[in-house]
Amino acid sequence: MSLYFPGVALLTGAASGIGRGVALAFAKDGCRKIAICDFNVAGLEETKALIAEISPEADVLVVGVDLRDEQAVEKMMATAVAEFQRIDYAVNVAGVEGDNLGSAESTSKAFDHVNSVNYRGCWLSSRSEIIQMRKQEPLATHDGRLGNRGSVVNIASQLALVGRPEAAAYCASKSAVLALTRCDAIDYSRDNIRINAVCPGLTHTPMLDRQLELYKPAILRAPLERPGTVQEVADVVLFLCSSRATFVQGAAYVVDGGYTII
Repeated sequence: MSLYFPGVALLTGAASGIGRGVALAFAKDGCRKIAICDFNVAGLEETKALIAEISPEADVLVVGVDLRDEQAVEKMMATAVAEFQRIDYAVNVAGVEGDNLGSAESTSKAFDHVNSVNYRGCWLSSRSEIIQMRKQEPLATHDGRLGNRGSVVNIASQLALVGRPEAAAYCASKSAVLALTRCDAIDYSRDNIRINAVCPGLTHTPMLDRQLELYKPAILRAPLERPGTVQEVADVVLFLCSSRATFVQGAAYVVDGGYTII
C-alpha cells in the first residue's frame, strides 16, 4: 500500500541521484505539490520531465539555488511558499564529494568546499524549513492520528557513523548533519515538527558510478555485497515524512546493506 502525502514536498539536491529518486518517489506515492531545488537547473528540468511521466497532474516547481548562499536559500523558501503556501515534507539531500585525501594532504579550500554544502548548506536549508513550518497549522492525517506541522529529513551518510581512509572532511561534515538533526529534533519538538536523518550507504547514483572500481572493496564489505538503489533510500525517506512515522523523532535510519554492523 502506498503512503499518503496530501501536503507539499521540498527537496534539495533534486537534479540527480538520491534527490531525484526521492522526488520521483513522492510523485509515485501521490504527492501533487513538489518543489525541486538544486544548483543544476538543467538537471532539475530533467527531473521535472520524469515526474510528469509518472504523475502528469503533479504541480512541480523548479528552483535554482546555491545552498552555500544564505540569501539564495531564503529566496528558495520564499519562492516555494509563494507557490504552495506551506512546506510539509522537506528533504535535504544536496551534497558533494571530498577530495579522497587525508587531512595532512588536503587543503582548507577543499575542506571549506565540502562543509559549505554538506553541513552549512544543510543547516541553512533546514533552518529556513523549520522557520516556515513553525508558522503553519499541523497537516491533517488520513487515519485520525495527530498531524505534524512538518517533517524534515536530512541526508547524512553511513560515513557519519564510521570512518574510512582519506575522507576526514567528508565524514566530519556528515557527522555534523547527524548532530544538527538530533539537536533540532529536541528544540522543535515543542512546535510539533519532526526532524530525522537517513544515512545511506553506497548507492547507485552518478556519483558512485563514476568511481565504481574505487568503491568495490567497500561494496563487498557490506553483508548484502551490493550497492543500494535510489528507490531503497527513497522508501525510508518517505516513511519518515509520512504520518506512519508520527512518533519518530531525532532518529538516524541507516540504509547501507549492513556496512556499519561489520
